Amino acid sequence: MPMLKISIISVQPKMFEGFLTESIVARAVRKGACEIEIVDLREFGEGRWRKVDDKPYGGGPGMLMKCGPWFEAVEYCVGEKVARWEGERARVDDGHLRIIMTSPAGKTFTQRDAEMLAGISPSHLVFMCGHYEGFDARIEALATDKYSVGDFVMTGGELAAAAMVDSIVRLLPGVLGGGPQATASESFGRDGMLEAPQYTHPPEFRGMKVPEVLLSGDHAKIEAWKRSEARKLTERERPELIGM
Repeated sequence: MPMLKISIISVQPKMFEGFLTESIVARAVRKGACEIEIVDLREFGEGRWRKVDDKPYGGGPGMLMKCGPWFEAVEYCVGEKVARWEGERARVDDGHLRIIMTSPAGKTFTQRDAEMLAGISPSHLVFMCGHYEGFDARIEALATDKYSVGDFVMTGGELAAAAMVDSIVRLLPGVLGGGPQATASESFGRDGMLEAPQYTHPPEFRGMKVPEVLLSGDHAKIEAWKRSEARKLTERERPELIGM
């Protein structure tokens, strides 16, 4: 049984076809590290035309996503795990379940969040992809977490969900070649800094040379150089990361 199940609810499920067949996520599924379920919100739409949106009360541009289809879709994914209500929020009865809403108002998703979600084992992550002008505010009652991928607005939450799923799945054991070391010294790792510059063949290209220390074979010097260059790069490109 996969250690991680991911359900993605979307009004545009075909957006995930390439993501599931060509990416690192496809490798993870083949290896049995995770299971991906794409759920078409329109399967839970209302009436003859499977309606999932309507005009907002009080006026305003665009259409809002309706409560009914979202509650039914989430309940389909999680079964009895969201069983009771506390005020205006659902009570999740399973500590391994997270229901994640994509939202510009959400917490900015970081590497720490990816590590946390990848580390809940076994677990079930449900991603709710917004669309149109957004969700009816009552739909937020379903979410255990709200995440944004940056201070900008997209036409839907599908790309945000795909980005978060990719960042989580690549951290699962056995997905990347090289084992735990493959992610140990990446950008935004435990030291919070960017990764040092890297080089491959040839040793010189159009006058640009690989630093001599990387050709020396002295592993202690190479590691010291990497630490120094990582800090310099972070101070230059992302100084706000220093000391976080």
